[in-house]
Amino acid sequence: MHLVNLKLQNFRNYENCTLNFQNKINIFIGENAQGKTNILEAIYLLSMAKSHRTNNDKELIKWDSEFTKIEGRIEKNTGVVPLELQVSQKGKTTKVNHITQTQLSRFMGNMNVVMFAPEDLNLVKGSPQIRRKFLDMEIGQISQIYLHEMKQYHRVLQQKNAFLKKSFGIKTTEHSLIDVYNEQLVDLGSKIIQKRFEFLEKLKRSAYSIHKGISRNLEKLEINYQSSINVSESMDLTKIITLLEENFVKIKGKEIERGVTLIGPHRDDLVFFINGKEVQSYGSQGQQRTTALSLKLAEIELIHNETGEYPILLLDDVLSELDDHRQSHLLNTIEGKVQTFITTTNVDGIDHETINNATRYNINSGKLLI
Repeated sequence: MHLVNLKLQNFRNYENCTLNFQNKINIFIGENAQGKTNILEAIYLLSMAKSHRTNNDKELIKWDSEFTKIEGRIEKNTGVVPLELQVSQKGKTTKVNHITQTQLSRFMGNMNVVMFAPEDLNLVKGSPQIRRKFLDMEIGQISQIYLHEMKQYHRVLQQKNAFLKKSFGIKTTEHSLIDVYNEQLVDLGSKIIQKRFEFLEKLKRSAYSIHKGISRNLEKLEINYQSSINVSESMDLTKIITLLEENFVKIKGKEIERGVTLIGPHRDDLVFFINGKEVQSYGSQGQQRTTALSLKLAEIELIHNETGEYPILLLDDVLSELDDHRQSHLLNTIEGKVQTFITTTNVDGIDHETINNATRYNINSGKLLI
């Protein structure tokens, strides 16, 4: 899979921009705030239908413009697929093969990307929310059903939390509606947890092998799913459902007291261990970065195994954050098989055949020169 071309209209600091790409490494070079990351953001939007930088879609629209449009053509094993995403003051619309999609979940998954940016180093040491987002976005790329279930789950969760806050102080016996919400959360939450286990089982195998190579066989990486209800990967769906049901009954009073839903996949987390030591709390910065890099490279292999095609890799100013050894391992892994887009202020000090043979674009104030 690779992106053949990209067309931007009124996107960020680009008024009109058309780029044609080869299926190899593409490097965007320029000073900060010139528009390098905007290119990667546009590619990401064609994959995920949302930005990795903002939750406010209106920020994507160029100043004094009424709308922004991103168009791209991807080449897959099955042929060329045109994609389009448009954002206006009225909302967001998407098209696949020039046909408007009624649901964003039907747009996602047509083009798979893996994004690695400096903030992704927080995947290990950052908040649980970052790791849950990592799980949801990556599983969502290969499973539209998962996306639908997550959307439904959060809709019910918001309704329940709104009810809990509104009815704060009312007697427990008058909270029969909570049981209705919990029944829906159990049904959806159990499926989400099971799919996360299935995804992690595959991710762990690749990440373990990759991490072992980066650490020169000195370290063993383990990834554990930390659930709010103590489920384990050995449990089937029926057992997960039972545990969720039992725990909702136990904590019903606490949820009423606090006005919030206390258990479920929206409260779960990932925990990383290297040689039995928890990386988040006790790992060195180098170990934390190696863990994050291993996860990102494992994503590439997992998506390839699931879809039969390699995803597009987006490296946003991340090479400068990695030492020479980790740089080389990353570049050796992607060489010749993954279309990659890299942003950087310069390539000085990066002496690798993959970089030397890349197509380079110089960017200055939203203007590109090859």
